[in-house]
Amino acid sequence: MVKKVNDEEVEDAPKYEKPKNALDDGDGLQSEKLQKVLARAGHGSRREVEAMIQAGRISVDGKISTLGDRVELVAGTKIRLDGHVLSILEAEDTVCRVLAYYKPEGELCTRSDPEGRPTVFDRLPKMRGSRWVAVGRLDVNTSGLLLFTTDGELANRLMHPSREVEREYAVRVFGQIDDEKIKQLSRGVQLEDGPAAFRTIKYQGGEGLNQWYNVTLTEGRNREVRRLWEAVGVQVSRLIRVRYGDLNLPKGLPRGGYKELDLPDINYLRQLVDMTEETVSKLPVERDRRRVKANQIRRAVKRHTQVAPARRSSGP
Repeated sequence: MVKKVNDEEVEDAPKYEKPKNALDDGDGLQSEKLQKVLARAGHGSRREVEAMIQAGRISVDGKISTLGDRVELVAGTKIRLDGHVLSILEAEDTVCRVLAYYKPEGELCTRSDPEGRPTVFDRLPKMRGSRWVAVGRLDVNTSGLLLFTTDGELANRLMHPSREVEREYAVRVFGQIDDEKIKQLSRGVQLEDGPAAFRTIKYQGGEGLNQWYNVTLTEGRNREVRRLWEAVGVQVSRLIRVRYGDLNLPKGLPRGGYKELDLPDINYLRQLVDMTEETVSKLPVERDRRRVKANQIRRAVKRHTQVAPARRSSGP
């Protein structure tokens, strides 16, 4: 059942009297925004779901949905995407899963590409009744840590600028760099979409005009690291994300490899954005985890070696 809420009509509406046998507000059935329901069920981030709704791709009980629709999940409710019924599990029945993925250069952060280029979703383990949602994006020429989760609400909160989750990048730059440029990047420079600055800049070494720095940001604007350096006349020749919050790119993980996070790491992310902690995990028991991890790495390396020659042969 979908409800349309019009703020102007609230005061004029007849007062609702709760039936005597109804549950208290905190325990009873309540409507939620459609995009929130679908995001929590793992069908995309809120932003992705909102785009699907705006495109007319989602219907509830046969009626095309619009932004602002709210839904109460009752027995028989049918939510469809492109005509296919979606699996909607209650939050308490789902298990939040998170993957740490080592994105190689050359992969796109999209589910599919009309030109057939490799995407970050190509390598991820397949699931039934849910799907992986990327926590943000990395540019096609950027590599490093990319998180995926089955909980769209978690992804949405982690990506929201108000949370100010710190990201750290290892960046190789080419050009003349002096103290004044470092001060500019720390104080802030004006980009086309507003002012921006690095929270920290740490020199890591290098030779000649090629220098390595580690920089941190608390937002994920498009190509922000590259644009900041370009604003002071310096080119980025390599960019690797090495940390998201307190989670580092796992040691020993090859490009194209992934590792499923354990319960403490998942709950760290949930606490970071004020979500309730998980009590169970879908990770295998301890004695099986080494074998599973080794198999994941072998598959990832094999896929990466298959994709890389094809990319090279396609030309620039």
